[in-house]
Amino acid sequence: MKALLTGLALLSLAAPAHAGGNEVPYPEGYRNWHHVKSMVIQDGHPLYASFGGVHHLYANKEAMAGYATGKFPDGSVIVFDLLEAPAADHAITEGARKVAGVMHKDAEKYAATGGWGFEGFAGGDRSQRVVGDHAASACYACHTAQKDHDFVFSSTRD
Repeated sequence: MKALLTGLALLSLAAPAHAGGNEVPYPEGYRNWHHVKSMVIQDGHPLYASFGGVHHLYANKEAMAGYATGKFPDGSVIVFDLLEAPAADHAITEGARKVAGVMHKDAEKYAATGGWGFEGFAGGDRSQRVVGDHAASACYACHTAQKDHDFVFSSTRD
């Protein structure tokens, strides 16, 4: 998980996407997909400054098939939804969206990055791309550690 978060931390350093044909599409309706898991990064974690908050992972039906087999088919989409985590009265709640991070599987289109396209949308805003041409260094470099699981860090839970 640390490698995943380190890769996502680089999102804030990346330049906007180019206008080429390899842009990762915004995952419309992803909050209605299968909820894979959640976690909270709290103050004191090494990546808190960049990625503190509530994390939800969502997967479309193709990605769910990939979680079952360990090999994700083209069309798989996984979304890492990062929200602020305000705390009050001993409760952590969901705040404003920080970023919607997206992995989109297309083995031909994204061959240079393990068959996955990577993008982050600042605040969940479809027009605010933060990875763009930097997918190889900002995301894929960390995901190579998960080559045996088709470059995906997460797994489903029972």
